[in-house]
Amino acid sequence: FDPAIAIATIERSFRRPVSDIFATFEREPVASASIAQVHFATLLDKQGRTREVAVKVLRPGMLPVIENDLALMRMMAGWVESLSADGKRLKPREVVAEFDKYLHDELDLLREAANAAQLRRNMTGLDLVLIPEMFWDWCHSEVIVMERMYGVPINQVDRLVQAGVDMRQLARDGVTIFFTQVFRDGFFHADMHPGNIQVSLEPATFGRYISLDFGIIGTLTEFDKDYLAQNFNAFFRRDYKRVAELHIESGWVPRDTRVDELESAIRAVCEPYFDRPLKELSLGMVLMRLFQTSRRFQVEIQPQLVLLQKTLLNIEGLGRQLDPDLDLWSTAKPFLERWMLEQVGPQRLLDELRDQAPRYAKLLPELPRLLHDYLQQRPDAQRHDR
Repeated sequence: FDPAIAIATIERSFRRPVSDIFATFEREPVASASIAQVHFATLLDKQGRTREVAVKVLRPGMLPVIENDLALMRMMAGWVESLSADGKRLKPREVVAEFDKYLHDELDLLREAANAAQLRRNMTGLDLVLIPEMFWDWCHSEVIVMERMYGVPINQVDRLVQAGVDMRQLARDGVTIFFTQVFRDGFFHADMHPGNIQVSLEPATFGRYISLDFGIIGTLTEFDKDYLAQNFNAFFRRDYKRVAELHIESGWVPRDTRVDELESAIRAVCEPYFDRPLKELSLGMVLMRLFQTSRRFQVEIQPQLVLLQKTLLNIEGLGRQLDPDLDLWSTAKPFLERWMLEQVGPQRLLDELRDQAPRYAKLLPELPRLLHDYLQQRPDAQRHDR
C-alpha cells in the first residue's frame, strides 16, 4: 500500500512525526503482504545512538474485510455441521473459531511482538536460531519496531551452498528447533514458509536460522504433548494397539470403541510406511493419515493438532529441500524419548508440587476438619457411636 499511508499510521500511533522517531526511514517497503508491510529504518534511542530496525505497519481497513469473510465461514460451518453426523464430528464451527482467533491475532501487531519476545526468551541458550528483539517503546497494535535481521531466504539454496553453509546440518538444526518448540515449550512458530525463514551469513552467527513474522503461533498443552509423543513412539514400534488405545484414552474417540477394530484400521494405513526408507517417512503425513483413519470412529478433530500437522509438513518439506536424505525420525526421536523420560522423573514431580503448592496451602488448614468428617462417616465409627 501507499508509503504515505504507512507513515501516517506510524505518526498516528505514536503521536509524533516519523522524523522524531527515526534518523532515517525508507519510504519504499522491503516486503509487502496482504496484512502488513515492512520498511527499514534507523531508530534513535534516548542517548542519541542509532539502531537499524525493521518497521512493520498494518494494512489499514483490514478488519471489516476479515469480519465479512469470517461471517460467511461461520454460516457455512453451521450448514456443514447440521448436514450430517460426519459434519458435526469435524467440528467446523470450532475450526472457524480457531481460524478467527489466528486472524485477529495477526491483526494485532502488539500480540505478534509478544509472541516474538516469548519465542526469543524460550530459545535463549539454543544457539541455532535468531529472533529479532522488539523495541517496546515503539510497539503498537498497528505498528511494531524490531531489530533488523540480515539473512538469506531459506529457499535460496544455491546461494547458501556457495556461501559454505552445511546444508545437512542446517536441515537437522531446523528439525531440532521445531521439536524443541513443540515438546519442550509447547509454543511453536506455526507459519514456517520460506518467506519467514532466513539463514545468517554474518561471521558471528554464520549458519543460524532467522525466524520472522510471529502472527501465527501454535500452543500445546502437556496432555497434547504426551499424546503426540506416545503416538509417534508407538507408531515407530509398530505397536498399533497402543496407538488405538491412546486415541480412546484421550477421549477423542468414543469410549465404547473396540480397540481391535481401531487397531486394524490404523495398521492398514500405517504399515505401508515401513516398506519405505526412513528418509521418505513423513511425520506430518502420519498424523494426517491417523486423523483420516479415525474418521469412521467419530474422532473429534483437535484444531491445535491440525495446525501442528500443517506446520510439520512445512518443516519436513523445507528440511528435505536442504537435505534430500534427511531422516526426520532419527532427528526427532531423542526429543520424544527425553520428553517422555522427564514426565516420570523427579523434576516432573517437583514441578507438579510447585504448581499445586497454592492449592495445597489452602487445603492444609482444612485437613483436621476433613479428616474428622471422614472418620465420622465411616460405618465402623457409626457402629461405635451406637
